[in-house]
Amino acid sequence: MKKIVLLIFTILLSLNINAQRQGNNRSNIPQTNREPTEQEIAKYEREAEERKEEYIANFLTTLEADDFQKQIIKLNINSFFEEKIAIFKTRFEHSLDREAAIKKLEDTHFAELKELISEDDMAKIKEMINGKFDEKEVVKKKRKKKKKNKD
Repeated sequence: MKKIVLLIFTILLSLNINAQRQGNNRSNIPQTNREPTEQEIAKYEREAEERKEEYIANFLTTLEADDFQKQIIKLNINSFFEEKIAIFKTRFEHSLDREAAIKKLEDTHFAELKELISEDDMAKIKEMINGKFDEKEVVKKKRKKKKKNKD
């Protein structure tokens, strides 16, 4: 009789502990998988466009070109990003095909700019294309200039 009571008590205790563990693993917030609404998509696209414009503006401040050349560079960078997004949206059979298309775009898109701008600026554009442009450094320099101008 003692063994049966001890066995039942052990089973009830282990079930209680197991239930508490499962309850702690799940968060009390229900997980919802829903599609984003049209407003959310539009808001995201607007924010992404603003962020892209800010990124390009920060990049253009690092170049030594004149204003006319900077406008041409800005147009080329915008068209580059649009074409790159179009490549990402296009379905390819293999990821290697996508990588080859992006590589071709990176190599050929700025070819006509080589004649208009200096080699240093072209090197900076290549760095930006490859993702090596450090925007944080530019923002820090802008802040320092603003502080100096205020003083």
